[in-house]
Amino acid sequence: MLEVLPKIAKMQASYALGKPLAPPMNLTISVSYRCNSRCKTCNVWQRPNDDFTLEEYEKTFASVGRAAYWFTFSGGEPTLRKDLPEMIGLAYKYCRPGVINIPTNGIQDKIIPGRIEKVLQAAPTSDVIVNLSLDGVGEKHDQVRGVKGNFERAMRTYAGLKELKGRYKNFTLGVHTVISNFNIDEFDNIHSFVRNELQPDNFISEIAEERVELDTVGMGITPPVSKYQPVIEGLQRDIRTAEYDGTIERITQSFRDRYYDIVKRTLTEKRQIIPCLAGIASAQIAPNGDVWTCCIRAESVGNLREHNYDFSSVWNTPKAHDMRRSIKAGECYCPLANASYTNMLCHTPTLASVGVKVAGGIVGSALSGKKGKSSKLRDLPVMNAAHEAHDEEQVTVEA
Repeated sequence: MLEVLPKIAKMQASYALGKPLAPPMNLTISVSYRCNSRCKTCNVWQRPNDDFTLEEYEKTFASVGRAAYWFTFSGGEPTLRKDLPEMIGLAYKYCRPGVINIPTNGIQDKIIPGRIEKVLQAAPTSDVIVNLSLDGVGEKHDQVRGVKGNFERAMRTYAGLKELKGRYKNFTLGVHTVISNFNIDEFDNIHSFVRNELQPDNFISEIAEERVELDTVGMGITPPVSKYQPVIEGLQRDIRTAEYDGTIERITQSFRDRYYDIVKRTLTEKRQIIPCLAGIASAQIAPNGDVWTCCIRAESVGNLREHNYDFSSVWNTPKAHDMRRSIKAGECYCPLANASYTNMLCHTPTLASVGVKVAGGIVGSALSGKKGKSSKLRDLPVMNAAHEAHDEEQVTVEA
């Protein structure tokens, strides 16, 4: 955590000056728009593909260097790329990220565990977080995701990933739920299943947003605040009453609690609640090399192919400066989780508040004699998870 502090200071100075002094500390890499899901909340699979090659990623990561700390390898479905471990290995070689985050729909149950194991081997000192998407239980999940049998496959994938935890200390296994108009009435059931049956290291949720990137603008997927707020407040009660093993877990959950506060206020007040540092501290690279300040607006500030794969060159184009001015002026607002956590890290009042809360929790536990409870993952049957299959598995997709 200490190595992040100089990066935070540099991001804060960049925001104050209105120009970047370094590449962003939070970088999302969309490795492909290809996806074997047909979610009701996402149309990214319909977008044309022009994916970067490994050679192009190597040049890009070399130009980014050690400035970036938190990498997300997203999609589409990122595990559809057979070269994902090699790609992440290149990021590790040149950037040494502290955190690598990978979401997955879990459909390729015979392939994903083996592919993730190769990722863990390629980035041995990074904290690798894999979040399995779960938008319902049983057939409800399949209906939202648009793929028959997705839930059963996802559970087998989860079991296979769980098996890796005994061998790799740098691996965190989480569950991620997108709360939309299609599943908000089922959220209590989802939450209960995750808490009682799966018991992951982390359970995170965010609201379904209409994004340019996902081609969902105007689709009406976002639930009203009146229905979403009780869900958030239930999650916050869990966070505030839970017992934690250590300081890092307390810090993580305290930031998550604060994020839910920001979401509620953003949706209600329709403005940036704390300064947004998208375009300074966070950025996204599209599969074709377009660089965005964020995936909500998804406006390219330049293409890496046209700038000889020099990230700093793209990051300092006139369009990039215009986007930063627009964001700083509050011309947009959103509760995007990826950017929000970086914003909180770079917001001194939030950092101070989290610090006080964590310190109070530690003192309270010491005085009460509580040692915390470990969250144990329940044993699930591991099926077809030991080795990566040679061929991609075909799945049935509903029209």
